[in-house]
Amino acid sequence: MFARLCLGLMVFSALFACDNSNLERDLEKARLADSLHVVQQLDSIKLAISADKKSLGIREILENKVRKGFNGSALVYQSGVVLMDTVIGLANFEEKIELTKETSFQLASLSKTFTAISVLKLEEEGRLSLDLTVKEYFPKFPYEGVTIRSLLSHRSGLPYYEYTFDKKSREEKAFPDNQLLMKWFEEASPKPKVFNLPDHYFSYNNTNYAILAAIVEKVTEADFAHFLKEKIFKPLDMSHSSFVTELNDSLPRTFGYQYGRRIPFDVYDNIAGDKGVYSTSGDLLKWYKALKTGKIISKASLREVYTPRSFEFPGLRNYGYGFRLWLNDKQQTDYVYHTGWWKGYNSIMFFDLREDFVIIILSNKYNKDVYRIKDIIDVLHNGQRSTTVEENILDE
Repeated sequence: MFARLCLGLMVFSALFACDNSNLERDLEKARLADSLHVVQQLDSIKLAISADKKSLGIREILENKVRKGFNGSALVYQSGVVLMDTVIGLANFEEKIELTKETSFQLASLSKTFTAISVLKLEEEGRLSLDLTVKEYFPKFPYEGVTIRSLLSHRSGLPYYEYTFDKKSREEKAFPDNQLLMKWFEEASPKPKVFNLPDHYFSYNNTNYAILAAIVEKVTEADFAHFLKEKIFKPLDMSHSSFVTELNDSLPRTFGYQYGRRIPFDVYDNIAGDKGVYSTSGDLLKWYKALKTGKIISKASLREVYTPRSFEFPGLRNYGYGFRLWLNDKQQTDYVYHTGWWKGYNSIMFFDLREDFVIIILSNKYNKDVYRIKDIIDVLHNGQRSTTVEENILDE
């Protein structure tokens, strides 16, 4: 009886092992079939968009930029195909440390895109309202009627913090963060003069986004850097992105250079929202995909982000919430982008959601040629679409 039972168990085990082996083999076949399908689909897209031809054209454009002194990272993506992803030059010129694709760059004002989306995310969660004023969050703030909406669209009329407190910060040898900056505004005597009443006209101003980051901190009871990490960087697997206050020797990073020298740490470097995010081209591609798919905030909120909000100065350039907009002749948004400059760094992220392309160029050695992307746009359109984009998109 026992022998018969053992024999039965052996047969069952053999059959189970056989079934398990068949299952693993079938799963492997399915995986291979899926991989083959993805490859075939990608090959089809490459053929449809003339990827090889575009890659060659973009490479020639980048080589020309290098001849003009470009040092940094460049990535161009269209319809699921990476047409270029490269780094050229040094992260640290004194120690001759070369750039890698994991080396992060200060995004400067391109950081404002993260600030705007953070605010819209909190609005979707019901934790703040765009129509509330700064005084609702900071009762001692000395200016009336400045809403979150007016901050987002650069229509606050507030003074520029960089010039307002430059003497104070240097005399006190202070490195203010956002909360200290708000305290300075509250305690300033006489009250710094505004440029205009809120919502009167558009005026690009870093103060707006520094205050927005301070409001995020007040609402969430956490540092803005922590909010970015937990609510944006981690969910999007942006593993090479961080904030300036989190930089340490273990993270590969760049240093900014201008006029042939490294720019030292600035008294305003710790202020978040208007700048301060360090990232890579690869991580910014993840950011673009999240914006396109509505992964962080809804597509309805994104439509608000990309809606032009400044028409008192007619033209093709405009601003939404945290993004610059390039309009067509009908005053509708054609392209979405933002540039950045801060202490030797300059950057641009420029995209077309309809044709699904994005251009990302980051540099740690200031060079205005970073902003000259019209030739790349023309390549992406196969030279068949007449574009109104100027040769040099320089907004900073």
